[in-house]
Amino acid sequence: MKIGKDGSLPDALEKIGKRNNPNRYIIISISSIMIFLLVWEILTDVMHVAPAYALPSPLKVFKSFIQKFYTTAPDGATLMEHVADSLVTTLLGFFSGSVIGIPLGIAMAWSQKIDKIAKTLFDMLRPIPPIAWIPIMIVVFGIGTSARVAVILLAAFVPCVLNSYTGIKQTSEIHIWVARTFGATRRQLLFKVAIPTALPYIFTGIRVSLGASWMALVAAELLASSKGVGYMIQTARFVGRADLIMVGMLVIGFISMILTALLDWFERKFVTGES
Repeated sequence: MKIGKDGSLPDALEKIGKRNNPNRYIIISISSIMIFLLVWEILTDVMHVAPAYALPSPLKVFKSFIQKFYTTAPDGATLMEHVADSLVTTLLGFFSGSVIGIPLGIAMAWSQKIDKIAKTLFDMLRPIPPIAWIPIMIVVFGIGTSARVAVILLAAFVPCVLNSYTGIKQTSEIHIWVARTFGATRRQLLFKVAIPTALPYIFTGIRVSLGASWMALVAAELLASSKGVGYMIQTARFVGRADLIMVGMLVIGFISMILTALLDWFERKFVTGES
């Protein structure tokens, strides 16, 4: 094997390494899941660290997961009906919060006037947890989808504003100076320099908003819903079905993982240019 004068590997070997990295990541990911399931099985069916009704085994949870596809008991809906309702509600609130939050964060960072007008109010509302808004939303919108969407919107709104604001503020002064030297207008500076530079921050805010949206959804469905994964978890708690509680938790984690993977793909495509 030939080594370059600078001690680097040949380009061919570097390309092979890059191709093998995704496979290695998949293997490690699958292995970690298998180890988790193995430890879970040992703790439940072998060591019996807790009663079966309190900590069901992976096999019991898997059976309940399959049964819930065609069984409406004890909450009046199948698993897919709950998932569809939660997914629609989450995405409505998440997209609404992102569509409002990202432009507002950019405008606050780019315009001193808008910053002075909006920042004080935003700083006052930002520490309030989304869950605290649930009673108000129930009074305003009633128990239904609108109240849950409003709570999720607030949960997604804050991270989008913060990260968009930070991303624009960290724009390099050198880049702005060079663009001005070539005659760029203020509008061109924003859309050709500041926003492209801030995209990694913006996508980070979107990713954080997605996680916050799911947390707000479950909290809202526990209090103001008659359908959804959170409602299923709450009903299962009332009837002592720990297996269904874990089914709901794992379903939320799995859906969130898929949505995060989609966000990562969009970020690679639009920020780094990778396919």
